[in-house]
Amino acid sequence: MAAPVNRLREIWAAGRPAANAWLSLPGLLNAEVVVKGGWDSVTVDLQHGMAEPVEMLRMLAPIHAAGAVPMVRVPWNDPAAVMRALDAGALGVICPMIETGEEAAAFVANCLYPPKGKRSWGPLRANLMWGPGYSDAANDIVVPWAMVETSKAMANLDAILATPGLGGIYIGPSDLSISHGFKPGLDRQEPEMLERIETILATATAKGLPVGIQCATPDYARGMAERGMRLLTIGNDAGFLQAGATAAVQAFRT
Repeated sequence: MAAPVNRLREIWAAGRPAANAWLSLPGLLNAEVVVKGGWDSVTVDLQHGMAEPVEMLRMLAPIHAAGAVPMVRVPWNDPAAVMRALDAGALGVICPMIETGEEAAAFVANCLYPPKGKRSWGPLRANLMWGPGYSDAANDIVVPWAMVETSKAMANLDAILATPGLGGIYIGPSDLSISHGFKPGLDRQEPEMLERIETILATATAKGLPVGIQCATPDYARGMAERGMRLLTIGNDAGFLQAGATAAVQAFRT
């Protein structure tokens, strides 16, 4: 059997950006509906989303079956949460609020097996999803994403990027905006925020690391891809549901 691969790395190697779906709502059926969109990767959000760990386990199955790369945003930089997501079969872990090189190093260590890290052995679901080659390939196919979303993180950006084994940087525009005195929100247009986003992108890209960002609309995501972002999250399931419901009612009333 061929060794498992992370299709995101293949997409980036081909010079293409990846479209990432975001699951904020819990449930197997919800995941099955969203993955039909043909996404490159799909992220289950355990930080601000409503899914519990046991639901994450169910939701990863249709993501894998659809051929998308399964990813999880963990609630915090906690070893148990990180390792549980990986043991469930996630090939990417997004960790919020990484602000220092030390925090980045601790996060990456929890994602990788020794000697590169300190992840504990026990990939029950991951072995079932990715086959017997998982143990040998895990450190190469898992992508640890550190979220840069505060002024402190930006001040320590070089130290974060210097972390061995770090897979990528993921920008959280809302918290990054709050941290710099703006109201929360995606698709930032303020020159000051665009400059900060560009600084993160340019610095990480120079280090050979892909950068992802949370977007509200396809047009903004396309613009960020043209700037060089490699992972574009476009909206989320709750937003799609609300927008579709609102459009249907408005069309009927009109």
